[in-house]
Amino acid sequence: MARAATDGDTGPSRRRGRPLLAAVAVDALGTGLYLPLSLLYFLEVTDLNLATIGVLVSVTTVVTLPVPIVVGRLVDRLGPRLVVAGGQALQGLGFLLYLAVSGASSLVVAVLVTSVGVRVYWSSVFTLIADRADAEGADAKDNWFARTGMIRETGGGGGALLAGALLAVDSARVYDVLILGSALAFLVAALVVVLAVPSTPHAPPPAEGHSGHRALLRDRPYLALIGTCAIFALCSSFLALSLPVYVVQGLSGPDWVTGPLLALNTLLLATCTAALTRFVRRRLTRVRAMAWAGGLWTLWCAASAAAVLLPSEALVPYLVAVVVCYSVAEMTYGPASNALAADAAPAGSRGVYLAAFQYSFACADIVAPALFGLLFSRDRLLPWVVVGLLAALGAVLMLRLERRLPREGRTPDHKGGTRAVVPEIAE
Repeated sequence: MARAATDGDTGPSRRRGRPLLAAVAVDALGTGLYLPLSLLYFLEVTDLNLATIGVLVSVTTVVTLPVPIVVGRLVDRLGPRLVVAGGQALQGLGFLLYLAVSGASSLVVAVLVTSVGVRVYWSSVFTLIADRADAEGADAKDNWFARTGMIRETGGGGGALLAGALLAVDSARVYDVLILGSALAFLVAALVVVLAVPSTPHAPPPAEGHSGHRALLRDRPYLALIGTCAIFALCSSFLALSLPVYVVQGLSGPDWVTGPLLALNTLLLATCTAALTRFVRRRLTRVRAMAWAGGLWTLWCAASAAAVLLPSEALVPYLVAVVVCYSVAEMTYGPASNALAADAAPAGSRGVYLAAFQYSFACADIVAPALFGLLFSRDRLLPWVVVGLLAALGAVLMLRLERRLPREGRTPDHKGGTRAVVPEIAE
């Protein structure tokens, strides 16, 4: 049976999308190059201690939280392409400023510019991807978000591996080389977006009073979607945060195993997301796919807690299965949530809505470290109990939201194929 044009991966449409995929890849490479450095770079180039650096970076990052509010309006007025490029350029400039960091003031300036660039990029790139998908067909969003997610994992993982290999060289100049490499990657990505990514149709903002933040604040189903996705984003951020500490301190397991387990997660996300997304999309609506992801995260938490009952010789293969369960949840949730958030946004207000949707991830990034630290310090199983219950709650909330969000999906037909369900907003 021939594939429908909505697959969005054939002929001229695919070629027109390649520059955007290339820009995402180069951007991810820049992030990956810096990832192993993180706070280590500031310890190397300043006399500040780790606690002071951590506070300065955290406070400066929190200051940038209002940025998406402004970015969403810019995207709706100007279109997302130039805004995405601006965010990448700001990140490139910020990393160039890293090379001049010598104390607290210069550190704050460099982190502030970089963090603003990060907020601008993530508050606009999903609108650019959604607009690109719209140009290829009504059902192309899931595929596009899956593909870009895989590219981000590949680019970020490749950059981190390269940085790790270079850091093995005992030279202070390696830090400057990696920072400069990150800066150039972001600047090149910005040039690719400006010069090579084609413009796509972008609906103009509706009349005043029917768009923007006022309309968003009246859209209770969408606000509920953001809140529910904040729960899922917390689940999504918990693996890298909790696994190293839990394995070594909670399970007395080998400290070498966390690296391969996290690498396994990255490998699965980088290679299997698109195939799993196609499989799920043929069988479930996006809402139900997200609810299934919540159920899988609940299972992941229960299985992680049950690891305390295992003998030491069974621990490593068991943890491999646990990480696979987490990865399937992540691959199921990511493309479906981004596609649903894009389709649930009114025409002409997608920039504001998707920028606001990014607060689900921002809130999770702020809450997750403190939540894990507080819970784990009381009992090694408490984080899994709390996050598992939250994941189950998220699944229930998604099912309750189903009638209030756009009705869409792919429903099996009597021939064993699939048919599209026309989107419709429920009253």
